[in-house]
Amino acid sequence: MIVLNGGSSSGKSSLARSLQDRLPEPWLTFGIDGLIEAMPAALLAEDAGIDLGGDGAVTVGDTFRRLEAAWMAGVAATARAGAPVIVDDVFLSGPESQQRWREALSGLEVRWIGVRCDPAAAAARERARPDRTPGMAADQALRVHRGVHYDLEVDTTRTPSDDCARAIVERLEPLAPQTRPGG
Repeated sequence: MIVLNGGSSSGKSSLARSLQDRLPEPWLTFGIDGLIEAMPAALLAEDAGIDLGGDGAVTVGDTFRRLEAAWMAGVAATARAGAPVIVDDVFLSGPESQQRWREALSGLEVRWIGVRCDPAAAAARERARPDRTPGMAADQALRVHRGVHYDLEVDTTRTPSDDCARAIVERLEPLAPQTRPGG
């Protein structure tokens, strides 16, 4: 398991794709954006779900947390079944987010990667993408890393995702796949 944590527009998804290209066998990627896209639209408009504030602040409610816990358990089950997995997430609650993942991934070998990007650079990337909420990148750029412990950190501000992926693979080798059932 590789868990990437970084703010919106920090380059996590591009980094995950670059890691898939560089790792010696196929790895699956699961991202928080996919979870949000899988949720009913109503959860994007109520307090129990997820609120993407006009200023870029993101708040989540109890229903979101319940569905997120189920998603995390599913991702962990996929890894336990033998598939190497890369997670692309945003630790909105910092160390509490990491602790939720630690509990879900208990017993698995996990590499924690911080994906940093200068707030101004992340905000510029955000402005260039029409699917982004203005202000989110600046709000999250530093906050999601406070109190989180990593095996390695990369900075995508001026370093291309492929170079960051190379550094991760070189530094964290061997990234052995999880033991497969019966083998």
